[in-house]
Amino acid sequence: MSTIPQGHSRLSEPAPHQHRQVAESFGTDPDRYDRTRPRYPHAMVERIIAASPGPDVLDVGCGTGIEARQFQAAGCRVLGVEPDPRMAEFARRSGVEVEVARFEAWDPAGRTFDAVIAGQAWHWVDPVAGAAKAAQVLRPGGRLAVFWNVDQPPPEVADAFAAVYQRVAPDSPFNLQPKRQALDGYQVLFAKAADGVRAVGVFGAPEQWRFDWAQSSTREAWLDQLPTSGALIRLPSDRLAEVLEGVGAAIDAMGGRFTMPSTTVVITAARPGTA
Repeated sequence: MSTIPQGHSRLSEPAPHQHRQVAESFGTDPDRYDRTRPRYPHAMVERIIAASPGPDVLDVGCGTGIEARQFQAAGCRVLGVEPDPRMAEFARRSGVEVEVARFEAWDPAGRTFDAVIAGQAWHWVDPVAGAAKAAQVLRPGGRLAVFWNVDQPPPEVADAFAAVYQRVAPDSPFNLQPKRQALDGYQVLFAKAADGVRAVGVFGAPEQWRFDWAQSSTREAWLDQLPTSGALIRLPSDRLAEVLEGVGAAIDAMGGRFTMPSTTVVITAARPGTA
């Protein structure tokens, strides 16, 4: 557990939530998204539940319901809020109750929750408006917990991805630099989330929780997942094929499979008070 120093980001800087066309593009292939996106560590789910006053969870940007189903399996009652009706419909079919809306504009209708979570989605939410809405719907002692899986592929794969991506999509809002540590690239997102929490003035000091894990990945599995990333989701098919070809060649040179170290980072803060 660590607290997050202030002043690491400027809330006025351009941010992913300003690129709504990307945020609302993931529903083009919800089956692939749900099939290929990694789940979250069980230890993270259990820690968020243990730090919350009860089992009622609001999942912001729930997508196809990946983290919602994990929290349900751990005994929680989960309501999802999702702006893309295609993703919401998939989540409903998987057993998650979902309301279609952007979180900043969503009407809670007087409902309150023990935890507000967001998996791989909070950067699509205005950091101040989102934290303010979370504070509105959290019960006393309730917890905001937003989290990201950060894959850290071997340098051969990361460099090939960055190099070919910059060649075929130089005008993208995503700035992928070769030989850059993946966690470094996420620090701005973490800082913006924490600064948004502080700006609301309702929560306790934001903390950062970290969970390290690893998984084995094949060429086929990694190339199946890549098109679901925000950096690639809107690329034309010919340019996407060029990216996948370059990354696939790098994985082939490694024997067709590799171990993917990953880190799940949680930015979290509690609303003071007791239920």
